Amino acid sequence: MSLIDKIDKTRIPSHVAIIMDGNGRWAKQHGFERSIGHENGVTTVRRITEIASEVGVKYLTLYTFSTENWNRPQAEVDALMSLVVYSIEQQTPDLIKNNVRLTMIGDRSRMPQYVCDRLDKCMADTSHCTGLVLCLALSYSSRWEIVEACKKIATEVKEGALTVEEIDDALFSSRLSTAGMPDPDLLIRTAGDLRISNYMLWQIAYSELYFTPVFWPDFTKDNFLEAIIDYQARERRYGKTSEQITQDNEQQ
Repeated sequence: MSLIDKIDKTRIPSHVAIIMDGNGRWAKQHGFERSIGHENGVTTVRRITEIASEVGVKYLTLYTFSTENWNRPQAEVDALMSLVVYSIEQQTPDLIKNNVRLTMIGDRSRMPQYVCDRLDKCMADTSHCTGLVLCLALSYSSRWEIVEACKKIATEVKEGALTVEEIDDALFSSRLSTAGMPDPDLLIRTAGDLRISNYMLWQIAYSELYFTPVFWPDFTKDNFLEAIIDYQARERRYGKTSEQITQDNEQQ
């Protein structure tokens, strides 16, 4: 039986978020420049987007470039920005063919204008697609996002459009850059590090975490399916007991 046949199609995670780690270490391991690792990572993005769409994932959010990544050598930053827009432009026809809509979250003010313009065109070109939503976290950090949400809410309160009493979890979520998207059911991190790295801290409060030592350029469709199978073997209790979860399932 293939891995895809082992998947319970009724329990597919609606939203999968991925920390795509290990491009540089993969390149070093193979005696290549870091840029070669990033280029091979793009190939992985393509195949994981394909398998996520095939099994019925609705949202796939990829940690593409963090705000901390701006501290890398300028040559690497420039190469990464160029690679991102070139790769997306190259893949846009396939995204449309596979009914995948492209979107992004992150601090656009720090991104070069040519990157924003070209990404905006790709997003516009796929805006009619109704299948998987592929979200790129670019120039993104969760602390930045949370601070920005606080600023928005504080401004609304100051202007009288909102009262303090109206502020709750749902309202706060609606002011984040992921507004309108469900929280991730599953967070995958490749390359062995066991940390979150300032990624979707609010949204992953109840996400299942899956860590793998596989470097991102080597991450295959089967690796992705293994993560889904592992996710489906877990019991998601949200603070309830196992007995309560069983009772709830029986009543559905």
